[in-house]
Amino acid sequence: MELLTHLKSQRLPFAELLGIELVSADTDRIVGQMTVRPEFCTQPAVLHGGAIMALADTLGALATVANLSEGTTTTTIESKTNFIGPAPVGTCVVGETTPVHKGRRTMVWQTKISTSQGRPVALVTQTQLILRSDS
Repeated sequence: MELLTHLKSQRLPFAELLGIELVSADTDRIVGQMTVRPEFCTQPAVLHGGAIMALADTLGALATVANLSEGTTTTTIESKTNFIGPAPVGTCVVGETTPVHKGRRTMVWQTKISTSQGRPVALVTQTQLILRSDS
């Protein structure tokens, strides 16, 4: 099965609620986007930091899933966000996730989030723990 199709088939209820849409996927790059809706904003009407982090966390987790061997799962164990600029209501934000480290026990991903016009919004670095099932 093609990787993008496989990742889209993973049901992630919170990501669905946020309207996160996967655009492209390979084992070294995941791209997703979402539209800034009023209910995701703070005052003034710009995207809340928690929504930014949720987008990045989703893409980093999916990037790890794209690299997992059979019988393993993943969970986020650390995340750091630098907020750079605002994303007003109606803006489409795009996240591009690339690897920093792909190890056997952990993977570290960096997600650059920008507006669809290319203005930087945030830079997120996260660590994913690889969990092995004891079947």
